[in-house]
Amino acid sequence: ELRLLNDTVAAYQRALQIAQNRYNVGMAAKTDVLQAQTQLANARAEASQVALTRAEAEHAVAALVGVPAGSFGLDAQSDWHLYVPNVPPGIPSTLLERRPDVASSERQVVAANANIGVAEAAYFPSLTLTGSYSFLSSSVGALFDSANAAHTIGASVAQTIFDAGRTPARVAGARAAYDQSVANYRQTVLSAFQDVEDQLAASRQLTQQYELSRQASEAADETERLTLNQYRAGTVSYTNVVVAQTSALSARIALARVQVQRQTTAIALIRALGGEWE
Repeated sequence: ELRLLNDTVAAYQRALQIAQNRYNVGMAAKTDVLQAQTQLANARAEASQVALTRAEAEHAVAALVGVPAGSFGLDAQSDWHLYVPNVPPGIPSTLLERRPDVASSERQVVAANANIGVAEAAYFPSLTLTGSYSFLSSSVGALFDSANAAHTIGASVAQTIFDAGRTPARVAGARAAYDQSVANYRQTVLSAFQDVEDQLAASRQLTQQYELSRQASEAADETERLTLNQYRAGTVSYTNVVVAQTSALSARIALARVQVQRQTTAIALIRALGGEWE
């Protein structure tokens, strides 16, 4: 935008010179010169504002790369090469598994499923099979005290199974947590699909919008050129030139912004997929 405005300022300066020359020889009114001066001043003011915006963006980049803003710079005169990667048809949905939110939600489902097994394991007493006579014992020393061992083990089993419903409640809670994690995973996947579809739709629409904006900008540029030639010939007033210049500048800036949107949408699509589609 800054380059467009700088080029526009140069063009408006030439238009002002034309108006001034026509006024000097008595072929144009003073209002033509004043209109040209106003148009030029407005373009310079807009260029100054865009230059400030660009400087702030440049400083933000400097902070991101970890260098002082005063010692960092990006070439403002380098050519801007519009590159938008072509999105191939039939992108596999398995690419979404690379997304951090999908992968994290999937792991939560696995962990919640494991917690159900942990909760259900509390139904069974922790006993060990020891010795050659296959005694169930909670300790080696109890093997030779059958009565005490049976009483102790029986009490342990009863206490484990009949624990006032705490274990069933824990199991129910674990199952509920699992159901919730599955629901969250489903919603995360659906949101991921929505994100991808949004960016694909935006890419398609912006491609069409870019072509239409390009045609509009070229037509507006030609109108500006023809109107200025007509003013030189004295067949139209300078007001027509101002209108044509304003329309041409608006069309150029609109085209540049659509170009930016196409690039940022491509980046958003790559982010939505969790990486490039290759």
